[in-house]
Amino acid sequence: MFEDLDWQLLGLVAKGLPLCPRPYAQIGLNLAMTESEVIARLSLLQQHGLIKRLGVIVKHRQLGYHANAMIVWDIPDGQVKKLGIAISGFPFVTLCYQRPRRPQWPYNLYGMIHGKDRATVLAQLAGLESDCGLDSFDKQILFSRRCFKQQGAVYPAKIPQEAAHG
Repeated sequence: MFEDLDWQLLGLVAKGLPLCPRPYAQIGLNLAMTESEVIARLSLLQQHGLIKRLGVIVKHRQLGYHANAMIVWDIPDGQVKKLGIAISGFPFVTLCYQRPRRPQWPYNLYGMIHGKDRATVLAQLAGLESDCGLDSFDKQILFSRRCFKQQGAVYPAKIPQEAAHG
């Protein structure tokens, strides 16, 4: 079902899209494919579950954002969805998602704010909490101390045929 060309395409996409007006056309040049063929093939690979999603990895520290905080809240389960949607609507919130609680970790809603300095992040958080009515919920503010390697999915050059036909 999957061809060698698919694995080559995945390998190129995993390295990141070229920074140009038509990245899929540029990738296609490397594979003797048209832009529309690249897009169609990626779509097919996504439909078959080989690609979960395409996204952007922003190296925020290189852009001057050195105060990066993950805020975790303990929100009543019935309010998590509503509050998560509200929090994710703020332009300075880069991630917002729910996780199950753990025995030693009662927090179930996570939000990420990237800022140039701590004072800015804390001011944004205060406004967000006031606007969303989060003041009464237990929370932790976890500022990052270092930056871990940021990369997308890494695909093997080719998987065994039985896995590809699976």
